[in-house]
Amino acid sequence: MADNRYKEKNMAMPIEKHDTAAWANIEKTKDVSNVTMPSEFQVRNAKKHVDNNEK
Repeated sequence: MADNRYKEKNMAMPIEKHDTAAWANIEKTKDVSNVTMPSEFQVRNAKKHVDNNEK
């Protein structure tokens, strides 16, 4: 098993694309909880994406 390094090589590559996530374009944060609020444009894009990809 020491010769099989396939998993170790591929663990370094991230799967998620965080640059397209809804929280990547933060418009504001809530005062008390510091929860990020995306812009309305990002919310519409996320809804469109979900509606197009539902089964």
